[in-house]
Amino acid sequence: MAQRIATEYVNASLQLTAEEMSGFVHFFEEQHVKQQVRVLDNGNHEMVLEDDAGREEVRLTFERQQDRYVCVMSCRLVHPKLTNAMRKAVSVFRGDAIVNRIYSNYTMNYTYEQGAVRKIVEHAAGSMRVVFEYKDTVGQLEAQFKITDVEQEIHVLHGAINQLLDLRNQCTDQEQIAAIDDRLRNHTHALFIREA
Repeated sequence: MAQRIATEYVNASLQLTAEEMSGFVHFFEEQHVKQQVRVLDNGNHEMVLEDDAGREEVRLTFERQQDRYVCVMSCRLVHPKLTNAMRKAVSVFRGDAIVNRIYSNYTMNYTYEQGAVRKIVEHAAGSMRVVFEYKDTVGQLEAQFKITDVEQEIHVLHGAINQLLDLRNQCTDQEQIAAIDDRLRNHTHALFIREA
């Protein structure tokens, strides 16, 4: 199995409530990651995470924006303990991130949205290959069924056809009947297409 050289987080972002912020601090305690948390004068939080050997650290700044703490950061991690803790944190706290897992001959690019992996792309020897891509098939089908434009068009066409039929029954002039028949033919064709 290939040995990972490094993991890069590119514009990773977390948005936490005050309660989630407390849980975020507790989460890293459970991961046995050393941390220092400072609350700044403006309400922002600065958090320094360090692996237990002191070989690597990550500095996270959470800006206070109304009722949320927002952190946008980029970093490169080498040691597994801090790397795994950050991966779990992005997932548990529903973060968005582009994560590059770098190996000697290739790079795996993970796209996280709301803590879930949405896409994995392998970059090797100048080419790229999509390994995984999330598709919300159920959501797409539900959205399609909610579209009622066609049903409304069918309803309008039914009404127009009924009016034309009433008009045709009242009409005695052959030219007008021919014109009505022509319009009826167009409307029924349009109705056939929409009902198909």
